[in-house]
Amino acid sequence: MKSPYDIIIRPVLTEKSYDGMADKKYAFEVALTANKTEIKKAVETIFDVKVESVNTMRIEGKMKRQGRTQGRRPERKKAYVKLTEGSKTIEFFEGMAQ
Repeated sequence: MKSPYDIIIRPVLTEKSYDGMADKKYAFEVALTANKTEIKKAVETIFDVKVESVNTMRIEGKMKRQGRTQGRRPERKKAYVKLTEGSKTIEFFEGMAQ
């Protein structure tokens, strides 16, 4: 059994994520192996909120070169979490938005 803190890696703080905060939508970087139900339970446990839906997307790492050698940046997985109407907001994000 994974800890909720192993599933949620960090919040994603971008212009798009700030725009979604008014509608109770939040973005997180999550573990590559996590599925939607694990992400939902982890967010509900950590932040004590009710989650309505979870959308996920995988981002393939970009190819990068330095001289003749080339490599790839690591893959990432993002989750967009929408809270229910009656749920409270996540205070962590509220402090960042101001």
